[in-house]
Amino acid sequence: MKPSFLLRTVLLAFLAVSSAAFAQQPAGSGPAANAEPTPEQKAAELKKINEEIEKFGWTRQGMGKIGTIAQIAIPQGYRFTDGNGASKMLQFYGNPPSDRYLGMLATENFEEHSIIFEFDDVGYVKDDEKDDLKADELLASMQEAQEAGNARRKEMGLDELEITGWAVPPRFNDQTKNLEWALKLKSKSTGGITINHNTRILGRKGVMEVTLLCSPEELEPLLPNYQKILTGFSYSEGERYAEYRSGDKIAEYGLTALIAGGGAFALAKSGLLGKLGVFFAKLGKAAILLVIGVLVAIKKLFSKLFGARQPQ
Repeated sequence: MKPSFLLRTVLLAFLAVSSAAFAQQPAGSGPAANAEPTPEQKAAELKKINEEIEKFGWTRQGMGKIGTIAQIAIPQGYRFTDGNGASKMLQFYGNPPSDRYLGMLATENFEEHSIIFEFDDVGYVKDDEKDDLKADELLASMQEAQEAGNARRKEMGLDELEITGWAVPPRFNDQTKNLEWALKLKSKSTGGITINHNTRILGRKGVMEVTLLCSPEELEPLLPNYQKILTGFSYSEGERYAEYRSGDKIAEYGLTALIAGGGAFALAKSGLLGKLGVFFAKLGKAAILLVIGVLVAIKKLFSKLFGARQPQ
């Protein structure tokens, strides 16, 4: 069984720390400063990682309950864990804790990709901008916001990023109520390319945010299967977009601001990239964090660019 991209990353970090520990030993008192862990040591550590992951609680068939808000059909060869398990899993990979995680879907052996579910209860987001998503204007404003956001990223010890263009221009599926776009991001320290792929699933009371994690070479062949997986997603009764009732909370912004917020600082799920960027550079590949629905709520920026959305 080949280790997954994420497992390889965690193992790589462990091996680097192990090598550093060896290097700090006095001469003649242990392994050479440049000693590499043996295949047996690598296998043992990978086994420990897998054993720890199994403790997070997984369901392998039927429906995965995404809080009380929604559910996802668990495809054959996949496993699902709830919000508690998802939070533990992401902390295990070096991400900050969050009470917004509602579930995680992953391939059985983590060989291909993982999908994270979060929900933002911003209220009912109107889709009246669906035919007027100005890609060029959005890109320019997001690039400007990213530069400001890099100061915050630097404070957090994360890699600074440059938005170089669209990988997929913004588009809205009126049938599924899915908003989708993808950005090309470049690491300022390593030059590595990251793709930030976003989808927001609109609901009656807010937006479901899903984060897809995969390696660079898996992106293109993965997207059709990923989109097929999302057809198994459904909101629970009373939570669907079509079930909006007069008096429900209305989001202060629309689709345009969702996109701008999703790409503004590209902060979510990139802690792992920031911490391990040097290791990715040594591997000769960039991490792809396909962030589907990353919300950075910068109300002042939204008001300046798009104006507040008032309830009707």
